Amino acid sequence: MIDYIRGSLTELNPAMAVIDAAGVGYAVNIALPTYSFLQPLENKEVRLFVTEIIREDTHDLFGFPTKGERALFDLLLTVSGIGANTARMIMSAFSAGEARQIIATGNARQLSQVKGLGPKTAQRVIVDLKDKVLKIDLGQENVSDVVTPEYSEPVATPIRGEAVSALTMLGFALAPSNKVVDKILQDTPSATVEQVIRLALKML
Repeated sequence: MIDYIRGSLTELNPAMAVIDAAGVGYAVNIALPTYSFLQPLENKEVRLFVTEIIREDTHDLFGFPTKGERALFDLLLTVSGIGANTARMIMSAFSAGEARQIIATGNARQLSQVKGLGPKTAQRVIVDLKDKVLKIDLGQENVSDVVTPEYSEPVATPIRGEAVSALTMLGFALAPSNKVVDKILQDTPSATVEQVIRLALKML
C-alpha cells in the first residue's frame, strides 16, 4: 500500500498531476482544490497522500495534499453507489470543509447537485456518513518542504482549454462541455479554471 508519493511535480492539469519520484512518473488523479494548491508548485518537490484503487482492469492513484482530505475521500468510498470518480466529483464541486458541512447538516439538496449523485444517493451519503464525517480532521498539512508561495491570482493558463479538458477527463462528453464552458466564460469572463469547472459540474 502506498501512503504518499513525494517527488518533483512535472505535469499538472485540473484532473491529474504527474510526480517524478526516483525516476518513475506517477500519474495521480486529483480534485480541483488539489489542482489549485499545486499550481504554484510546478517543477518543485511536493508530497501527495495517496489512495490506491485496484481492479482487474485498472490501477488508479488519487492524491490529496492532506491526510484529512484523503480520509474524507476514503469515507465517501464506503457508501454504496459511490465510486472513485463520483467521490472526486464531490470533492471538486465543494471544498473538503464544505463537503463535510453539507453532509453533517444533512443538506441532501445541495449534495444532489453533484453530477451522478441524484437525490437518493445523496440521501444515502448523508445517512451513512452524517455521524462519521465530523470526526475527520481537516487541519492544514504541508504538501512540500519548500515554502508555499502566497498567491491571489491563479497562474495564467488557457482557461477554456483546461476547463474543457478537465471535464472530458472526468467523463463528460466534449460537445456539452464546450457549450457549458463557453456560457460560463461569456457570463463571467474573469472566472478561474477552478471556478469554471465547479460551475460546469452543476450545469452538466
